[in-house]
Amino acid sequence: MRAGFNSLAAKVQTVLERDPFCGHVFVFRGKRGDLLKVLWWSGDGMCLLMKRLEKGRFVWPQADGGVICLSPAQLSMLLEGIDWRQPTRTARPTSAL
Repeated sequence: MRAGFNSLAAKVQTVLERDPFCGHVFVFRGKRGDLLKVLWWSGDGMCLLMKRLEKGRFVWPQADGGVICLSPAQLSMLLEGIDWRQPTRTARPTSAL
């Protein structure tokens, strides 16, 4: 994915029909699934984060109309490469006393 600030902001406007300056976070995935770009307006400038997984692929949601809303926790898991659709809870440690 070679898209930068301007082309991703244009995709938000034309394809998603959203305002890239609204403060929402927009996430784009590369064809192979191992690269994500995150675009957002911080209030005084456009920010772009890129992450490539060393191994594996990002779990990508099915989006109706190209848009899906994720909770902050789901977005965090997506960025970490965790399957956010089926998170597993770890057992709480028992007291050592």
